[in-house]
Amino acid sequence: MEQKRRLKIGVMGSASGPQIENQEVRDRAKEIGREIGRRGYILINGACPGLPNDALRGAREEGALTIGISPAFSEHEHVHEYRSPNGQDVIIYTGLGFMERDIINIRSSDGIVIIAGGIGTLNEFTIAYEEGRPIGILTESGGISDSIPHIVEELCKRKVAPNSVFDPDPKKLMDKLEEVIEKYPLPIHEDGRVVDVNKPEPRRTDWWWYEEGKKG
Repeated sequence: MEQKRRLKIGVMGSASGPQIENQEVRDRAKEIGREIGRRGYILINGACPGLPNDALRGAREEGALTIGISPAFSEHEHVHEYRSPNGQDVIIYTGLGFMERDIINIRSSDGIVIIAGGIGTLNEFTIAYEEGRPIGILTESGGISDSIPHIVEELCKRKVAPNSVFDPDPKKLMDKLEEVIEKYPLPIHEDGRVVDVNKPEPRRTDWWWYEEGKKG
C-alpha cells in the first residue's frame, strides 16, 4: 500500500519587534501550527523565536513533527548567540547565518506560510516567489503580509503568482495552500525563469512572463 507523502510546511514571519506584540496575531500563528499538526504535516521554521515559534508550539500540541533550520553553527551558538529556542524535534545547524539559512528553509518546504514579517521575512518571500514555491499569506497580521500585492505588482512590476494565496483565517489559508501545492508542481530549475529546452513550457506555467509569448 502506497503511503501518502507528508507535506512539509515552512512557517516564516516576525521573530522579534513590535509585530509580535499583537496577541491576536500570535494566537493565529499558533493556530496555523495546530492546522499543520491536525493535517498530519511536518512543520519547518527557522528555529527562531516570535511568530514562527508560536506556530511551532501549536504544531507540537497536535503531535506534528517539527524541524528547525538554524543559522547557527552549533547548539551553543544557537542558544547563546542567536538567542533562539530549541524546542523542535530536529534542529539542523547550518552555520550559514540568516540569509543563506533562509534558502535552505525555503527549499526544504513544499509550501510556506508568511505571517506579518519585516525585512528578514521579505527575503524569505522573495526566495520563495523566485523559486516558484506555493505561498500562503496570513493577511490582517501586519508587516509585509498586508502589502504583498503592492510590493509585487506596484513596486516590482511583476504579477502575484497563482500559487500565492491569501486569507486572514488560518484554517481557510491552509485549505487554499493545500490546493495550490497540489495544482502547481515545484519547478525543476533553481531559477524559475529558465525554460527547459525539452519542454514546450516551464512547469511553473506562464505567470512570470512579462508579455504573452515571452519566455524569460
